Amino acid sequence: MEIAAAAWRDTKRPLWPLALVVPALPFVSLLLATVTNGAWAWWLTPVVILGVIPAIDLLIGDDRANPPEDAVPALQASRYYRWITYLFLPAQYAALIAACGVWVAGPGPAGAAALVLTAGLVNGVAINTAHELGHKRESVERWLSKIALAPTGYGHFFVEHNRGHHVRVATPEDPASSRLGESYYRFWARTVPGSLRSAWRLETARFRIRSRSPWTWRNDILNAWAMTALLYAALTAGFGPRVLPFLLLQAVVGFSLLEVVNYLEHYGLLRQRTATGRYEKVDPRHSWNSDRLVTNVFLFQLQRHSDHHANPLRRYQSLRTFEESPQLPAGYATMVVLALIPPLWRRIMNPRVLAHYGGDATLANTMPGFRPPG
Repeated sequence: MEIAAAAWRDTKRPLWPLALVVPALPFVSLLLATVTNGAWAWWLTPVVILGVIPAIDLLIGDDRANPPEDAVPALQASRYYRWITYLFLPAQYAALIAACGVWVAGPGPAGAAALVLTAGLVNGVAINTAHELGHKRESVERWLSKIALAPTGYGHFFVEHNRGHHVRVATPEDPASSRLGESYYRFWARTVPGSLRSAWRLETARFRIRSRSPWTWRNDILNAWAMTALLYAALTAGFGPRVLPFLLLQAVVGFSLLEVVNYLEHYGLLRQRTATGRYEKVDPRHSWNSDRLVTNVFLFQLQRHSDHHANPLRRYQSLRTFEESPQLPAGYATMVVLALIPPLWRRIMNPRVLAHYGGDATLANTMPGFRPPG
């Protein structure tokens, strides 16, 4: 929905700093745990992200307003929006350091489980910040993207997402596009190694074209992984080897959160082949979207995913919603929970995929061997 430029104001401008609530939550838990001496406090972050935010999302509803195009240049140039993404990183790292301190102090079994989920969820959400930064041309933002990826050890995402997923999205060749009938757990087992292999092939090919060895600090995968190694080494030096299991476990939670978001973004959607045999151009029909206001604020409008794929350099504050984009029944926070329960996910999403293709499952990106009922 377009609004006249003269009358338009970014009504979400004061809301964007709410994205920083996520890395602030562990400090609230730390305060509560200190005051009450209760390990239950470390469940605050999982409860807020997976419970409270979806509930508020449902109550607040949708925001379908788009910025007018002649307002976009000034909106894109505003440093205010960039600094919000920049500030996420020191908050993310401070939360991780605090969590390491609690871990080595021994929070008990229940507290340890909650602590892994807390750090993993914060660093998983940070991958979304890395995603926003990594698409930009500015060198500083691209390096900040790798820094945000370091706690989860998922630095190869910087290569695979930008140069792999965006090229092959909504095709069977894309390891990050889920298929109709494929559970999240089956998708996870396919996409985690598949995305790593794809990233390495893409990066080594870049050096092969220049007749250079990929074993250099200029390799975007190796320098990103080096950041993880340095971070883990520094934390191990500071907190002792007992912190290593925590770092590895929270990393798995973090990149698994990324992959569950990948799972729901293109589930069952397929770009058709043209008469030339090539896939059609990516358009708004090839991404699941959600206009739920609250989750869009917390995720830098990641849910306006169609516009992101059409215009990957467009900054989050300028992303638009499109009428032709297939819509999820809820925001990402809710859909993440549903994706973890395959029977419920299939009951809700499979009919939507089929309806998107007029009931013709042959037009969908379908898991081999899967036959939809009816």
